[in-house]
Amino acid sequence: MKKQAVLLAVVMLTSTSVLAAQNGGFVDPDAPAAQVKKGGFSADHTSVVTVKQAEEMKDDSWITVRGQLVKQLGDEDYQFRDQTGTMKVEIDHKRWDGQTISPKDHVELTGELDKDFNSIELDVKHVRKLP
Repeated sequence: MKKQAVLLAVVMLTSTSVLAAQNGGFVDPDAPAAQVKKGGFSADHTSVVTVKQAEEMKDDSWITVRGQLVKQLGDEDYQFRDQTGTMKVEIDHKRWDGQTISPKDHVELTGELDKDFNSIELDVKHVRKLP
């Protein structure tokens, strides 16, 4: 009985700290206040390109872009903007790495380019808030 109580206490203490460390995400000033995202992954950096340059690159290219997340389009879909244009980006909840980001913040996004005939999207694997 004592072993079970000790095991339960250890599990509760460790899971509390893990759950507390997973806050962060995009904060849309026009969205309801209950929006909370999870944190996660860190990836290697690639060369930084603009949205316009990304439009000319091959499908499945790994790229890094710098700019701002303008608004949330869906659960994990956002509109990204830099000085040359906009593109849709998909950011899984686990990719926020505990960061809270708003449209005023500058970010660096690294991921895999997904191109179709008339659309471009970045499947983001790493989000970094720039100073």
